[in-house]
Amino acid sequence: MAAGSCRMRWLGRFFRQVHALLLKNLSFQRRNAMANVAIAAFPAFLCVLLVAIQTVVDHELDRPPFRCGCACVRSDGRTGACVATECGVQYSTSTQALSCAVPTPPRWPALVQVPDARDRALTPLHQARCSGDPSEPRPVAVLITGQNRRLSEGLGKGLFPDVPVSYYLGMPETTNSSSLEKLSTIVPGTSTLPAHVLFIEPGLVPNGTLYVIQRKCIWDSRNVSGNSDTMPLQLDVQCVQGVPLWCDNSEVINRHLFKGYKGGNKRRTSNEFLAGYDFLDTSKRKFHVHVSYNSTFNRDNGQHPMTVLRVARLVNMASAAYLRFLRGENVEMRLEYLKEMPKAAVKIRLDLTTILDALFFTWTVQLLLPVILTCLVYEKQHNLRLMMKMHGLKDGPYWLISYAYFLSLSAAFMMFFVIFGSFIGLDIFRLNSYSIQFAFYFLYTNLQIVLAFLFASFFSSVRSASVISYIYVFGSSLLGQALLRLFIEDTTFPRKWLVTMELVPGFALYRGIYELADYAFAGRKLGKSGMQWKDLNNPINGMKDVLVLMSVEWILLLPVAFLLDHRPAWHPLFLFGSMSTKHSSPSWRPDKMKQRSRRVFVDMAKPDVFLERKVVKKLLKEMDMRNMIICHNLKKVYPGKNGNPDKLAVKGLSLALRKGQCFGMLGPNGAGKTSFINMMIGLVSPTCGTAYIHGMDLRRDMNEIYANIGVCPQHDLLWETLTGREHLMFYGRMKNLTGADLMKAVDESLKSVNLFHSGFGDKSVSKYSGGMKRRLSVAIALIGNPKVVYMDEPSTGLDTTSRSNLWKVIKRAKKNCTIILTTHSMEEAEELCDRVGIFVDGNFQCLGTTKELKARYGGVRVLTITTAAEHEEAVERVVARRCPGAEKVYGVGGTQKFEVPRRGAGGRLDGVLGAVEAARRTVPVQGWGVADATLEDVFVRVAKEAHAFDVLS
Repeated sequence: MAAGSCRMRWLGRFFRQVHALLLKNLSFQRRNAMANVAIAAFPAFLCVLLVAIQTVVDHELDRPPFRCGCACVRSDGRTGACVATECGVQYSTSTQALSCAVPTPPRWPALVQVPDARDRALTPLHQARCSGDPSEPRPVAVLITGQNRRLSEGLGKGLFPDVPVSYYLGMPETTNSSSLEKLSTIVPGTSTLPAHVLFIEPGLVPNGTLYVIQRKCIWDSRNVSGNSDTMPLQLDVQCVQGVPLWCDNSEVINRHLFKGYKGGNKRRTSNEFLAGYDFLDTSKRKFHVHVSYNSTFNRDNGQHPMTVLRVARLVNMASAAYLRFLRGENVEMRLEYLKEMPKAAVKIRLDLTTILDALFFTWTVQLLLPVILTCLVYEKQHNLRLMMKMHGLKDGPYWLISYAYFLSLSAAFMMFFVIFGSFIGLDIFRLNSYSIQFAFYFLYTNLQIVLAFLFASFFSSVRSASVISYIYVFGSSLLGQALLRLFIEDTTFPRKWLVTMELVPGFALYRGIYELADYAFAGRKLGKSGMQWKDLNNPINGMKDVLVLMSVEWILLLPVAFLLDHRPAWHPLFLFGSMSTKHSSPSWRPDKMKQRSRRVFVDMAKPDVFLERKVVKKLLKEMDMRNMIICHNLKKVYPGKNGNPDKLAVKGLSLALRKGQCFGMLGPNGAGKTSFINMMIGLVSPTCGTAYIHGMDLRRDMNEIYANIGVCPQHDLLWETLTGREHLMFYGRMKNLTGADLMKAVDESLKSVNLFHSGFGDKSVSKYSGGMKRRLSVAIALIGNPKVVYMDEPSTGLDTTSRSNLWKVIKRAKKNCTIILTTHSMEEAEELCDRVGIFVDGNFQCLGTTKELKARYGGVRVLTITTAAEHEEAVERVVARRCPGAEKVYGVGGTQKFEVPRRGAGGRLDGVLGAVEAARRTVPVQGWGVADATLEDVFVRVAKEAHAFDVLS
């Protein structure tokens, strides 16, 4: 029953915190509704922008520069106006021809790519073990090799048939379609770059140059005009000598082809070759040849891929030469023409989704990572997470609500993206299986959220987190496009290394979107659907690997991110004071503490501290802990690092406080106050000792303690977009307040700090002044009637009136609770605190009321006398005579201040008054005054004595 009751209490606290945090986050997100809508609608905006750009591009591509070309075929003889217009590929530029209908494509002779005269190679080959006749100017060189050199050289000479040109071109100065067919038995060529399509042969355009390659040129150049398949021709026919050059092997051919290519040769001049032939083991019974050629040409720093338009003739040359070798010179193997398939009119369309491809979608999906990361780091940077933790919020509820919110935002983001993308017709969404897309995007968004939690553990600045996350988003996408894509398309790249690269979530996302885009493109071209579940079994499809990898990473990184986030050492600073620490907190183990140190920090010269220890021991012996805070031998040791000794922050502190008391802790910076308070509110664990808050043990019952304490940190930790009322509602729910009790407590808290009637309780905190924020922080600490309240300089930054009103609130509140207050204002300590403790070097140096401390540690009376300036020396002699030991501490313009030791006859009040009377009899006294030492004087003296004791020891 006890275990079941404990479990029910734990579940009750868990769901109470989940409910409180959920309502707070809903209020917070309601204030940021426009930002959330903008984030979720951003994919829709991108889709609309994509459609708009696509519409503009389509409109531009429908203009005459891209439409099929037209020309006037008949004009009016009198007016000159065009009577008939005809459109077709023959009237089109190479760009316009793409959109033309070609029901009967023209027949074009197969040509070879002849290097320009200035780029043809010959002489450099003689310097590289190739032989040839250099006497002929500007020939076209062909590289030859083979196992049988004699046969290979013979076939090389037969590559270029030697026939009179008049026989092949028919009537001089004219030509027609049938005469062009005669080019099938010789080697025609052009220096014009090949086209992507064969509807127009750029080598035969009007005013072009046609080369005829022969072993020996015996005729001059001539012009030929005519028509070919309705295309007008006006050609300059020139004879070019073809020279076969022997090379030792195919490697030499390959090297010279590369060196001769302008892109491979760093020199400005080129040594280009027509082709390279390796006849291998060719014999009379076997024909075996490898044809080599430069597949890319560089002209004016531009590149143009070589198509099959230039390769067919190279193969025919070798085949015809071999046939003539076997059957004689009169045998022919004709390659008459090349011809495209019929083509319908096609509207030129630039598909942006195909151009943007996986890169665009990868960027878009990953844009949520910086949003999630900055939200997490914002709460960490402004210590809002730590503030909630101090009021009892556990990591489990925080993770559950935060994860659910980010998952909802991601789901809305991707839902808008897929729906709008499908609506406007993006094939990547429309054609692929929606169930595969759901699984893929669901796994990645969860992995992305876990990745954000993991990254948040290493950042404490929103700016740094934002910059690094955007670098990751754009960097992973660009690397995916530039590097991963090459490996995906390279079927020889090892699959295990590809999977290893996809362990990076950005690469996994890119691979998945690449596969979806690839299947969508294929489906559009074939008129079929895109990726289906059965396609995941295709070994080339990487989607299956991506889904498995993301699932495994999600499961493994989730507990890692939770543990890193849960470590106390990752908290950037503790709230009380400005002391920050990177030390991990060792768990409380008495046996380790005994081994570590057996020293007891007790100073018999401090009777009030010693008496406090006795009171604590008596209360613990009697088990009288009701309505009390008892700290027993509380110690905190931070382990030394890098060879430094351990730091004893708190040295065996003992303290007993009753309900209704306000206890003030005074001490210099670094004295250990922060460590003491952090132990009391559960941020760090004590190294040794413990504390009891109304009977609840600090070591075991921290969850119950959280529901009974309130904390007002030194700095106001508030959500700028929430109102004061919403803050109090959240922290009130954390204190088990619900319904009418919650509303009543919130109203009373607002009234107590003067935020109710002014109307500021329902305004966002961003509109509060510094004093109003401070008052709200005090109200948060006091809501829910906590049994213990910790306040760190609660009146910092307040004006005199506001500070006075706040002190009244604290005085009323201490009737029902115990308040532990740290302050540097002695006036505040005297006004609010029933007891004061001066904390130096890890322990109390003195305890008691302000009057007791001033009486015990003040030690001096302050005497002030004002006279004329010329009487200062006379007054100083009188005071020195009547009050032995008096010390002048101040003297300006006749006003002098003396510190008179309380001990001795001169330090008694009658002795000081006697000194005043003697001074009045000696010189005219304009004014005088006597005062006891202030609490500030006590603080300075005790701190100095403690420091001197530490130096001597």
